[in-house]
Amino acid sequence: MLTGNVALVTGGARGIGRATAEILLEHGASVLITDVLEDVGATTADELGERARFVRHDVTDEGSWDDAVTACRREFGRLDILVNNAGIFELGFLVDTSVEQFDRLVAVNQRGCFLGMRAVVPAMTEAGGGAIVNLSSAAGLTGTPGYFAYGMSKWAVRGMTRTAAIELGRHGIRVNAVLPGSIDTDMVQVADTPERRRFFESLPVSRQGQAVDIARAVLYLVSDASSYCTGVELSVDGGVSAGSSLPPREETKLD
Repeated sequence: MLTGNVALVTGGARGIGRATAEILLEHGASVLITDVLEDVGATTADELGERARFVRHDVTDEGSWDDAVTACRREFGRLDILVNNAGIFELGFLVDTSVEQFDRLVAVNQRGCFLGMRAVVPAMTEAGGGAIVNLSSAAGLTGTPGYFAYGMSKWAVRGMTRTAAIELGRHGIRVNAVLPGSIDTDMVQVADTPERRRFFESLPVSRQGQAVDIARAVLYLVSDASSYCTGVELSVDGGVSAGSSLPPREETKLD
């Protein structure tokens, strides 16, 4: 499906990024994994085999993006796919969010996505086109109490995705977004409580999401199976964004 394609996956050392790198490799792509977690990232690349490489990469830094794209072209000769997966998750209500926390979430989740899309355009144009997938979030679809800065940064990813899709289409570059719900990864560590279990049981797909669920959605959006899709937002959240998950009311019987 992806034989001959080269992908750059940010935040690829673990979690959704690693699962995405794995599935792209399984379908024939070569993958440059980038992350700030050097030891974990290098180990991941070694474990994934000869078509995987790792470089340290700070997505908030413009020069680091230039280095990552250069490394990708040096190692594999081209660049066809970008998965803007790197992100951070921090809770906080509006009144409790510091300027430092706000700026930190914007820098990684929002500016990192912007810098990545801009950095890969020349290489993808040279390759004859490409596919970009940005990771937003179900928290970027609605207002969610306690997710003020995080949710804001993921709303921004949706807006950037749609605008970039329009601007980059003439270069043969498709830009889409995946919006994960609550996924079981190292980034989101929440205590297992009866309330939390009841929440997942109440979803239309009554379980917590796994990293591979997101990776499969990314695979679709970077492959020719979605060749007529750009500016698309694909929610992978067990149905949480479909509407209320409250139990139905008992039907009223009419005499």
